[in-house]
Amino acid sequence: MNMDIKTFEVNPLGENCYVVSDETQEAVIIDCGCSTESEWANIKKHIAANDLQVKHLLNTHLHFDHVWGNSFVFRDLGLRPAANYEDLRIYENMDEQIRSVVGISIPHPPMPPLGTSLLDGCDITFGNTTLKVLSTPGHSRGSVCFHSERDGVLFSGDTLFCGSCGRTDLAGGSYTDIMLSLKRLSTLPDSTKVLCGHGPATTIGREKMYNPYLQ
Repeated sequence: MNMDIKTFEVNPLGENCYVVSDETQEAVIIDCGCSTESEWANIKKHIAANDLQVKHLLNTHLHFDHVWGNSFVFRDLGLRPAANYEDLRIYENMDEQIRSVVGISIPHPPMPPLGTSLLDGCDITFGNTTLKVLSTPGHSRGSVCFHSERDGVLFSGDTLFCGSCGRTDLAGGSYTDIMLSLKRLSTLPDSTKVLCGHGPATTIGREKMYNPYLQ
């Protein structure tokens, strides 16, 4: 594996934010869900300590716990979040989204405008690394995963978890769609390491063996 992957567990929902770099020191941030300045400061410290040049801010989907930190990245690094625009409505109505999930309003910084639209099959490049976008709707309409074939790594967002999968009862969710998305992911090599939006890492092989949603 040529990628260096640093995981930060952030916000009250325990979301996994990933800073991914390679030997060129170019990097991407995936799902910057940090909800406080102190959480963001820890990520910035890692970036500075390793002299990383962050080229992209990527979102697997646009639920609030995965995008809270987009405002920090935009403010300090000038990067607009890249995401699938099928989630644009829930992103533009963040207060409504938060109330629908937790039942109360939670103050948050204004969300920066979206940048690149991440379509199925497109490539994200930084340094010597390429991540391919895999459209995996179901948890949300715009859910995507990022796959590095070279390194055998999948960033699955909230589509696939260790032993489970993302909920489908939120706006834009679809059980039928997520089952099709999981079937697609199950075609990846068994050795593929899966880095999830919440919880521990796993592999495609392990999930095919033990995850009831991949049976």
